[in-house]
Amino acid sequence: MTETFFYHLERRGIEEVLPELLERTLARDWRAMVRCDSAERAQSLDTALWTYREDSFLPHALSGDENACAQPVLISVEAEMANRPHILFLVGGVMPAWDSPELSGLRRIVLVFDGNDSAMVQAARAAWKAAGAAGHEVTYWRQTAAGKWQKQA
Repeated sequence: MTETFFYHLERRGIEEVLPELLERTLARDWRAMVRCDSAERAQSLDTALWTYREDSFLPHALSGDENACAQPVLISVEAEMANRPHILFLVGGVMPAWDSPELSGLRRIVLVFDGNDSAMVQAARAAWKAAGAAGHEVTYWRQTAAGKWQKQA
């Protein structure tokens, strides 16, 4: 099944972390879908991708924008993966149907959760079990004191 990473945020928020993860994604020539829990979060992430660093540009669009399907990074609250991504980012507590056939066509799934929110941590634990039970290869990553990612399991 699909390689699935769980990223546990503790020191930096999604608006700081997601641009870096997307840069790595685009460096591999992969397309990405960022599925959000709300239109407000989608808009916040859109703004973060435009403004996170002066010397960088991450080509992206919000679902519904002109030519959104052709974008290498698409931000959406919808389940449809309109830009045919290689990698699906899940933020804000969004969970897929782990046994869904659409997930098997992805190279990677990345669930990013806020470690300072106990409900999110509990949901991520349940998702870990569900993803593993569905046959996904699950890996857990945690931020170090320096803000780097370290594989924990």
